[in-house]
Amino acid sequence: MDITDADIPCLQEEMDKGRLSSKELTIAYLKRIRQYDQSGPGINSVAELNPDAVSIAEALDRERAKSGSRGPLHGIPVLLKDNISTGDKMHTTAGSVALSDNFARKDAPLVTKLRKAGAVILGKTNLSEFARYMANKLPDGYSSRCGQVKNPYDHSFPVSGSSSGSAAAATGRFCSAAVGTETAGSIIFPAIFCGICGLKPTAGLISRSGIIPICGQDTAGPMAATVTDCAILLAGMVTGPDSDDPATGCTEHLAHSDYTKFLKMNNLQGMRIGVNRVWSETDSFPDDSGDIFEGELVLLQKAGAELVSCDIPFTGLESGILGQATMLYEFKTALNYYLTRYATGQCRSLADIVAYNELHAETALRYGQDLLLLAQNQTTGRLVEGSYWSQKLKALEEGRHAIDDCMQRHKLDVIISPCYSNLPAITGYPSMVVPMGFSKSGIPTGMSFYASAFQEGKVLAAAYGYEQVSRRRLPPVLTDDNTL
Repeated sequence: MDITDADIPCLQEEMDKGRLSSKELTIAYLKRIRQYDQSGPGINSVAELNPDAVSIAEALDRERAKSGSRGPLHGIPVLLKDNISTGDKMHTTAGSVALSDNFARKDAPLVTKLRKAGAVILGKTNLSEFARYMANKLPDGYSSRCGQVKNPYDHSFPVSGSSSGSAAAATGRFCSAAVGTETAGSIIFPAIFCGICGLKPTAGLISRSGIIPICGQDTAGPMAATVTDCAILLAGMVTGPDSDDPATGCTEHLAHSDYTKFLKMNNLQGMRIGVNRVWSETDSFPDDSGDIFEGELVLLQKAGAELVSCDIPFTGLESGILGQATMLYEFKTALNYYLTRYATGQCRSLADIVAYNELHAETALRYGQDLLLLAQNQTTGRLVEGSYWSQKLKALEEGRHAIDDCMQRHKLDVIISPCYSNLPAITGYPSMVVPMGFSKSGIPTGMSFYASAFQEGKVLAAAYGYEQVSRRRLPPVLTDDNTL
């Protein structure tokens, strides 16, 4: 068995039977990272490795031998996007050279939960700098600190979204699963193009504290080869109420300690699935994505699902709602608050970062910093602008009404779309993508599943049902050659 290609339940079975140790698994991933990520094809998905990873794995092996397993994440190596704070020997930089000296004061709450569940924090993944809120011309997957993430299928393919390093690491099998973050497609997009599953939870299910932010739409989520592995990682990340994040208030009754209970072979039988063919940013995906989607609908019907056409005209991209309201006006306040609470490096504000970048333009500003300048110079940081609230409220009210009304009127379990819908992002509702094959050009494509707030169970159920009847994922073949 190639342990780096096994899913989490299989790895746990091997460790429970004494045929595998967490130390051996951790070292296997470290060797694979060295062979394929940092050399060979040079995927460049890993930004930093935890110097204590092997020691942590050894301690978890001793614990397993003494008192048994903590649960499904015990001894499982996980990579975190490098905008998630860890209070250890690793930096937290959001890919910025301006924050390259920053050690977070403490773990983000989701990291505390993962450690408690027994996960081995293997390292940090590269990303689009500041979760791609740096410059309009910044390429997806590029950061001034670590350079360009490459798609493991083919270097000419896009990586897209800001969680590109997490996606590439998960599909390259440099970890058992990875954690990404999403504001507007940054989990879903890279998961699609890297041929894996990605889940953006409801905003508030997982605390946003300790994550270098863009705005209130942010949330962390699991990225992995299978729906099952995403479900396992999600359970290990759910934080419950956090006094530093109001969105988590009174959510404990909406969360589940085990999301794998929703994964059953006959999930699709009798399920009512809304088909929303109004999807977002269609120019970003292969031309035949819609045709592939239509073909996959036949599989859902054969598995017993009842499909209901329910196109939703509103996307949230109208009149620049997403970029101008949510991101631009909230960014400065959110980032400055994070730097005050978690940062230890020389830059303690957005103004500091802008100034540092200007002084080190050769390394820091290869693609400019126009978005940082807009946020710094053209917003008050007090959120009193009328243009902010008019657009913000429209996005929330119309977006949530669009999903909720569609779900209730048609008595739906979930809604699906080709590739990506922007609605779950602007509403804070859950969404998940599952591989649905490859375009004629060879680029992976995906099917998105989404529903109303805190309906992760239904989203996972439908996604798992589709995954089991489709089996469209084919992992990339990595070689020691320097090209793909």
